[in-house]
Amino acid sequence: MAIKVGMVSLGCSKNQVDAERLLALIVHDGFEICADPAECDVVIINTCGFIEDAKRESIESILEFCEMKRSGQVKVIVVTGCLAERYRDELVREIPEADVVLGIGRNFDIANAVRRALNGEKVAEYGEKEDLALGGDRVLTTPNYSVYLKIAEGCDNRCTFCAIPLIRGGFRSRPMEEVIEEAKELAANGAKELNLIAQDTTRYGLDLYGELKLAELLRELCKIDGLHWIRVLYGYPERVTDELLEVMASEPKIVKYIDLPLQHANGRVLKAMNRPGDHASLTEKMNHIREMVPGIALRTTLIAGFPGETEEEFNEMCEFVQEMRFERLGCFAYSAEEDTIAGEMDCQLDEETKHHRAEIVMEQQMDIAFQIGESLIGEVIEVLVEDYDYDRLMYVGRSAMDAPDIDTKTMFTAARELHAGDFVQVEILDSEGYDLIGREYEELEAEDDE
Repeated sequence: MAIKVGMVSLGCSKNQVDAERLLALIVHDGFEICADPAECDVVIINTCGFIEDAKRESIESILEFCEMKRSGQVKVIVVTGCLAERYRDELVREIPEADVVLGIGRNFDIANAVRRALNGEKVAEYGEKEDLALGGDRVLTTPNYSVYLKIAEGCDNRCTFCAIPLIRGGFRSRPMEEVIEEAKELAANGAKELNLIAQDTTRYGLDLYGELKLAELLRELCKIDGLHWIRVLYGYPERVTDELLEVMASEPKIVKYIDLPLQHANGRVLKAMNRPGDHASLTEKMNHIREMVPGIALRTTLIAGFPGETEEEFNEMCEFVQEMRFERLGCFAYSAEEDTIAGEMDCQLDEETKHHRAEIVMEQQMDIAFQIGESLIGEVIEVLVEDYDYDRLMYVGRSAMDAPDIDTKTMFTAARELHAGDFVQVEILDSEGYDLIGREYEELEAEDDE
């Protein structure tokens, strides 16, 4: 009887792709994947260790399965991912119920580690961060019509608040031909939306080819049959070149959307973060992007309460948010991370102040988002169907302005049967909070003809 293996993957989409590669290795070794981890012999917890809240969630998940192991529901607990890479000895010492602790550099050995643990052995192995494979087979955990494609690993930006380089190592691009080949395989498997991810997608190619290659990569991906939307996530503003913007403006498959985590708008705070720019230069950059790619949806993330952030500097960030009117925005309270430069700064703000400031920004953005939603009433937009809400008798989908998992939804009615993965034209009739309400445009045309 096959051993059943379940996976709990936490954190970002980049970690999710790693989980999918781990599952493929498990399947290739003869194990059976089980959707419900509580019914499995082996549970793999692919952890996140980016900020305090993510670490807490990872630890709580591990402890939950430790209880199941004590009650005999689960035989083996495997801990992988960022938390395992970052807190190696601590995990082994503090959570002895974990049978396997595997750093990212040993992901390739997951099946062997599971077999050893099933035979009663405790396994704790790490390896070099650079040994994490950039490619390989995947067992998709997203719907096959909307997938992530990781184009690079690690980061060279060295922002003072961020532990990613410590966990994931330096920036490494995947060879372009390898990325294109995987994209073709995903498209042949039904992928219609391709979401490009990396710690910094806009840096793609610099290490391999000596120059930025994201624009060229996008041109090549646009040639692949079957792909309808190609989305760029997690870019860096100063590496958004005119060449890249020209490709985004001219290629219909590339959605008019880009995610640029700016983190702040005050020059002094940005310098303390080891990030370039200030209020004026970022304003100029955002305006330039909008001029070159008309109708583009800009998404960003900001950090409130960075060490030493004054009330005036915070207010400047709020002014920037009001001026830029980002289509999509998230703001997080600063999290002091171990072994980072910012985490050791003397001028740490108290938790209440940090969270209060983040809430202020999100309240600002809520008003902006609601106004943007209202401005779309009467417009016809393309929507990717994802689900059906039987309570409201409406289809649920996303527009090109909305990335999977993080952005808003469009809910609409249709006179015909639709399926997940279909693209439809929807006329927006109303907005409901962050979400849009509408009905399929063809339905309106049919009514007009009667």
